[in-house]
Amino acid sequence: MKKGSMILIGIVVVIAICVIAAISSYNGFVSAEENVNQKYSNIDTQLQRRVDLIPNLVNTVKGYASHEKEVIKDVSDARAKLAGAKTPEDQAAANDNLSGALSRLLVVVEKYPDLKANQNFQQLMDELAGTENRIAVARKDYNDEVAVYNKKVKRFPGAMMAGMFGFDQKQYFKAQNGAEEAPKVDFEGNGQ
Repeated sequence: MKKGSMILIGIVVVIAICVIAAISSYNGFVSAEENVNQKYSNIDTQLQRRVDLIPNLVNTVKGYASHEKEVIKDVSDARAKLAGAKTPEDQAAANDNLSGALSRLLVVVEKYPDLKANQNFQQLMDELAGTENRIAVARKDYNDEVAVYNKKVKRFPGAMMAGMFGFDQKQYFKAQNGAEEAPKVDFEGNGQ
């Protein structure tokens, strides 16, 4: 074989290896991004379940605590914000807002022992608690998948391929600042 033919074969082999590596890298990014999207969809599903449970809970409480309109309105407004949130960051903020409103609603419930004993109310609270647990698991799964994806996007040589193919880092589903503190519950009504 001639020297020129060997060089040409070498160049073709190197180009083929580079093309195969690029295709493999691209497909890896597509798979990782789809995993993130699937996990996000799981959060979205659980948040929607939560949003769907709220009207039943509010209507049950309304029957017993009709003069607690402000708290009920806060829960309804927070629910609407969560239903309208689109990004993980907006959903996390709206979810925290709804959690706070629900905490205030539960303080109101404490004033009505008949409501706490109501079977419909208890069933709704159990469903809501189950949904809260599912949301926590879905958030953890999503954040774990985002970590895998973001590492792939940031590490060399993935960073070069990610930039070339337009794969950007994903946002974590984070709680708002101050969410790590439990809400203050005041049964005395004195605000302290």
